[in-house]
Amino acid sequence: MTAPTDPHTRAVGQLILAALCWSLGGLLIKAVDWPPLAVAGGRGILAAVFLLLTNGRLRFTFSPVQLIAAAAYAGCTVFFVLATKYTTAANAILLQYTAPVWIAIFAAWLLGERTAGRDWIIIALVFVGMGLFFADGLEFGGLLGNGFGVLSGLCFAAMTIALRKQKDGSPVESIILGNLLAFSIGLPFMFGVPLPSPIGLGALALLGIVQLGFSYWLYARAIRHVTALGAVLIPVIEPILNPLWVFLARDEHPSRWALIGGAIVLGAVTWRALASIRRAKRG
Repeated sequence: MTAPTDPHTRAVGQLILAALCWSLGGLLIKAVDWPPLAVAGGRGILAAVFLLLTNGRLRFTFSPVQLIAAAAYAGCTVFFVLATKYTTAANAILLQYTAPVWIAIFAAWLLGERTAGRDWIIIALVFVGMGLFFADGLEFGGLLGNGFGVLSGLCFAAMTIALRKQKDGSPVESIILGNLLAFSIGLPFMFGVPLPSPIGLGALALLGIVQLGFSYWLYARAIRHVTALGAVLIPVIEPILNPLWVFLARDEHPSRWALIGGAIVLGAVTWRALASIRRAKRG
């Protein structure tokens, strides 16, 4: 019988922990009194330094797949910041998590990972649940912001496929390069503005080290042992957890429909995670 700490089971746990780290973003970003792209650049350089210090034997080959993953990573983070600026946070999150659809369509062609019928059901349940969860904040306007949200989802999918393509190597180099690229994009927006307050600096440090650095330290290890679709479907609990921290910090109570939607998403993700663990053990 396979031990409970087999690589696939451990990878599922790492993805859940990565989602917990990502979910701190909404609360921490609000605490940094800096322009959005400056925040994206600041947390990018901190994450890059963290990953450089915590990973040995790094190999920057600058191969096409390594560079594609890096560019997609930077695009995912920067476009998401722009989406939250030009549309509602609910629209930005929902559109970013269109990534499972793109992966379900292209993973068989690019990775040889077929999408099962059950996975399409789970994707549909996730969208229904997230639609209910964010119903109060969704808007049909904000064309520019919604466009940035779609681009963020496309980049998230491209990043995951390119990282999975490097499963036999070391995908963390792409993440480091992506953070350095995000820093270079955000750098001009750091000039001419005062430094954040002490609370803002602390929040920025947590954004770089924990919310991005440690989370992608986990993600780079997990993606070697799960499919590309699993690598985005399991962490989809992140946008559900994000308002939980706001609720705990600010006592903002979610609506009844939000609770129902969150329960649907958590149920669908749990179903997917347990099914993937069972398949791995049978294999």
